[in-house]
Formats: sequence, structure tokens, C-alpha cells
Amino acid sequence: MAEDKTNRANWTNGPEIPNQFDGYDPIPGYPGEFLGMPEAGSGSQASVARRMVGVLIDWVICLAAATMLTMYTDKLGDTATLTLLLWVLLGIFTGWLFARTPGMAMLGMGVARVDTEAHVGLWRAAVRTLLTAFILPAAMVDADGRGMHDRATNTTVINT
Repeated sequence: MAEDKTNRANWTNGPEIPNQFDGYDPIPGYPGEFLGMPEAGSGSQASVARRMVGVLIDWVICLAAATMLTMYTDKLGDTATLTLLLWVLLGIFTGWLFARTPGMAMLGMGVARVDTEAHVGLWRAAVRTLLTAFILPAAMVDADGRGMHDRATNTTVINT
């Protein structure tokens, strides 16, 4: 089979997926460098693994509450549905009021805005939580370690 010597896209090369780094962009030395964050310590970017453990802690808290509630009533749905509902409410309200969920607080993390030192606010907390709950963008991170939900709301999770 003859090799295609032109620069044209060929279906055998697979789909072209836009990449954050097309070869011309610099790659950060550490997560959060492009955001002006320190490499380590307070105010540095929290690792993906640490954030996952924080979400797990929040989920277990909501699962325990949902299990207790569904023991006495089924008006709020089954345990799985109520766990998700409680997790969403927990994320929105604690993110808005405290800029951290209980799981984040236990692990020394918090949510911060990237553009300013102002509070995260209700709409950012709600959008972050709803995007994470229903679209699952938190698993896809950029070079600075931010999930799509953080990029959409101009926030990031930092070590406190």
C-alpha cells in the first residue's frame, strides 16, 4: 500500500481530537503553574487523587444519611437517588458557604476562584456540583490539574 505523502488527513489516522498542546504551547513544570499558584504548600493545586478521596468522603457521608432516611420513609426515593440528591445539595451549599465540602475540609482543601480573591459564590458552587454530578467532567483534567467543571466556573481546588 502506497504511503500518503501529503499532509491531508486520512481516515486511517483516526479522528483528529483537539489537543491542549499542539506542539507550540509550553508545558507547565507543575500543576497550577500557569495559574500563578505555588508548586507546593498552602494555595497550591490539590492533586487529582486527593480530590477523589474528598469526593469519596462526601459520598459516604451522604450515603449514610440517605440510608438512615430511607429506613423510615420512601417518599424521597430509594437510597441511591437520595444519596445523589444529598451529595448535590451538600456540594452546592457547603461550596457556597464555606468554599469546601466536608471531604475537602478533612483533607485540607478548598475551592478558590482563579480570576480574583472573591468568594466562590452560589452560582459557581451550583454549576461546579451539577456539572460533576451529571456530566462527569472532573475526570478530564487540563495541564494545570483542573477539571472541566473548574474551567467552566473559573475555579480550582487548592491545598489550604
